[in-house]
Amino acid sequence: MIEEIKLTESNIEKFIHEKVEDIKKAVSEGTAINALSGGVDSSVVTMLGHRALGQRLRTVFVDNGLMREGEPEQVSGYFHKLGVKVEIINAREEFLGALKGITDPEEKREAITQTFYKKVFGRIVKESGAKILLQGTILTDVDETVAGIKRQHNVFEQLGIDPQAAFGYRILEPLIQLRKDGVRKAGRACGLPEALFDRIPFPGPALAARIIGEVTYERIETVRKATAVIERNLRNTKAFQYLGILHEDRVTGMRDGKRDFGQQIEIRCWDSVDARTARPTRLSFETLEQIAAEIIRDVPGVVSVTYNIATKPPSTIEAV
Repeated sequence: MIEEIKLTESNIEKFIHEKVEDIKKAVSEGTAINALSGGVDSSVVTMLGHRALGQRLRTVFVDNGLMREGEPEQVSGYFHKLGVKVEIINAREEFLGALKGITDPEEKREAITQTFYKKVFGRIVKESGAKILLQGTILTDVDETVAGIKRQHNVFEQLGIDPQAAFGYRILEPLIQLRKDGVRKAGRACGLPEALFDRIPFPGPALAARIIGEVTYERIETVRKATAVIERNLRNTKAFQYLGILHEDRVTGMRDGKRDFGQQIEIRCWDSVDARTARPTRLSFETLEQIAAEIIRDVPGVVSVTYNIATKPPSTIEAV
């Protein structure tokens, strides 16, 4: 049982100091690898690792081909300004190859997990000689995995998996006692800009978690373009998270007076504190109409746009 820590103004600096010291002790005089995705969790871990190890921390951004538009360059740019060097690793073909033909949600998550930890990071760690990987697992990731809601890609020990035996390196999880609201507080205290510590959550499996059915290059491009439209229109809503889901079934539409057998995008926008429960944000109909019009205009092949109004539970924030 992991004991939750609720960060307050009185204990946040103590928490940061203890985690920095834990990393120093674990790594000793060696080096560590840090997996940065640009989400708030991995960004906070990056800053903790940088404080603890400085140049002995190798920070890598794995470009899996499943990210949002311009994400690798944007994220590395943020950290360059913070004095943290980020190495972008192109692993697009490996991930797309691993996902080919898979439609089951858990099988997709497992394919991403194995490709990330065993193939890509296993290779990077072996080349570097590092024995430790820092990552941003939080308490909600563990809860959902243990409960069987969905297997989070970054949860191992709670499932009886020894990363040392499975992948050849140890994994440190400095944030595993925090929920998302606590991680944001830690990010602010660590000196992250608001654009990072207050960023909307983004799943470990990236856009693959927003594609129902098989993940292909064309389908990734569709949900990537829809995501850009949705985020541009909803970034000022103060919602906890907003995203687009690409459905598997094609639906009948009309274009230029003819039948257009096209695709369907589902918009999701959530009010939540820690992602354990969530309610759909009460967006205005005018806002939804604007988003739908832009998606149909800018995303080839889409003929239907819907809005999810179910709460979590029974729904979940992501679809896969």
